[in-house]
Amino acid sequence: MTKTLLSQQIDALLFNESNIIANLSNASALLNDTMEDLNWVGFYLYDDKLDELVLGPFQGKVACMHIKNGEGVCGTALKQGSSLLVPNVHEFAGHIACDSASNSELVVPIFKDGKPFGVLDIDSPSLNRFTKEDQANMEEFVSVLVNHL
Repeated sequence: MTKTLLSQQIDALLFNESNIIANLSNASALLNDTMEDLNWVGFYLYDDKLDELVLGPFQGKVACMHIKNGEGVCGTALKQGSSLLVPNVHEFAGHIACDSASNSELVVPIFKDGKPFGVLDIDSPSLNRFTKEDQANMEEFVSVLVNHL
């Protein structure tokens, strides 16, 4: 299967770089620069001692710093181990409103060596912003990214 251009770009951008913070920072910048109609894109990293997600590199407005595993869209995606595409976050039970301008969200959990690493979180001010194709593309993006973490 041929990788999407975005997945090829992240693979090339992170070639021979092993610093996790640098790689996640450039990954969020790449997504922010190439995807339209976003107001936040970035990563929450899993802290196994606290069983929560902690804010990592991102592009956007200030954000929630701690999200309990299983709470909100991010914590639910991590706990379920599967992506969540939410057309209207206001209809998601337990949604955590870090930015009141966000109306739709796509979250892809990240696992490394079978263990939770964190999530890719993408928010939009528009309702129904994300498609199943976006979800598949971001899942592929994460599968390439995890090789650089």
